[in-house]
Amino acid sequence: MKDTLLTFLKSYRFPIILLVSIFVGAELGLQIGTNEAGKAVLTRYIKPFGDIFLNLLFTIVVPLVFFSISSAVANMKNTNRLGKVLGSMLVIFAITGVIASIIMIFAVNIFPLTQNLNLQLPKIEASNLDPVQQIVKAITVSDFADIISKKNMLPLIIFAIFVGIAANSLAEKARAFIDFLNAANEVMLKLVDYVMYLAPIGLSAYFMYLTGTFGSDLMEAVLNSLYIYYPVAIAYFFVFFSLYAFWAGGKQGFLTFWKNIIPPALVSVATGSSMATIPSNLEAANKSGVPRDISEMVIPIGATIHMDGSCLSAILKIGLLFGLYGKDFSDPTVILTAIGVSLLCGVVMSGIPGGGSIGELLIVSLYGFPPESLILITTLGQLVDPPATAVNAIGDNVASMMVARVIEGKDWMKKGLANE
Repeated sequence: MKDTLLTFLKSYRFPIILLVSIFVGAELGLQIGTNEAGKAVLTRYIKPFGDIFLNLLFTIVVPLVFFSISSAVANMKNTNRLGKVLGSMLVIFAITGVIASIIMIFAVNIFPLTQNLNLQLPKIEASNLDPVQQIVKAITVSDFADIISKKNMLPLIIFAIFVGIAANSLAEKARAFIDFLNAANEVMLKLVDYVMYLAPIGLSAYFMYLTGTFGSDLMEAVLNSLYIYYPVAIAYFFVFFSLYAFWAGGKQGFLTFWKNIIPPALVSVATGSSMATIPSNLEAANKSGVPRDISEMVIPIGATIHMDGSCLSAILKIGLLFGLYGKDFSDPTVILTAIGVSLLCGVVMSGIPGGGSIGELLIVSLYGFPPESLILITTLGQLVDPPATAVNAIGDNVASMMVARVIEGKDWMKKGLANE
């Protein structure tokens, strides 16, 4: 027990430092911002420290997104040999991601995150473009110079993917270019590490300014988000994973799943990492009778591109920002867009180094929220990380059972257990 606690503290050391700095800053902001003079002090002398941190992040984001995504795509290996397994796996990843997103959409609309809060944030004007033009504007730009901007994150991502595909298709002819992409990606990741050393100061300063200027209702909105996320994530973990396991293997699948899943679940929470959970996840899947050629593909790949917990949190972040800035989150077009963004954040971006931050930047830029909103959803991401990681990691295990059902038929479990 002591070792587990130490592992947990070590894994979440930096998030804990960030959270402490945020709450200290928020408390100081409430104390200082009780009058107009205090608010003026926060705006003039405290907010600039947060602005410096935020500006550094935004300066890095464009090259980080481009090099991380293009290098990842350029280095992809040939996966044709197990096309059926991969195809089934990707379909199941997408389906479970959509289900997770829809569940959180219902939760956010049933329990509005900013209801009864007296927030005075500026309203965001709705776009006058028709839906087709909105899609065109969201995924493309008319000039290369426009891509090199945080305001056009989705076009940048699409461009980076195509650059990676082109480099990958040329293989050895483009080896020098691919090596450049890899080296540049490593440099940008190291630069992010350096900038994050400033995060405790930057986040503390920004929350001091935000809570001092807008009051305690802002923190209450974040806390309301937690009150929704934790129960929804726990319900998804127990109810929907049970349903997935039952669909995969009937009553035996349900019982076997819960018999073997506790160790990897504990590892995922303790380490805060889907990757660190792979060994125990593989062991649990093998004990459940999942064929090794399926489990050894689905679980490692799932640890990088299958994140139901991240889909849940992406919808929560969008819902929070829509509530804070007075936008309607019940419009069908908005909901479909949000599901697409959540899949990008939870299925695509999670496979990219720094993908969580890229997903948050995508949310901010795609919907036109002001830069400081990034601080709020980044903080929310830190707060929901433990249950999100558990849902992400264990979702890979039950997904391997579902793929086995598709590939091997209803009796896959009997065959697998007989071969153990």
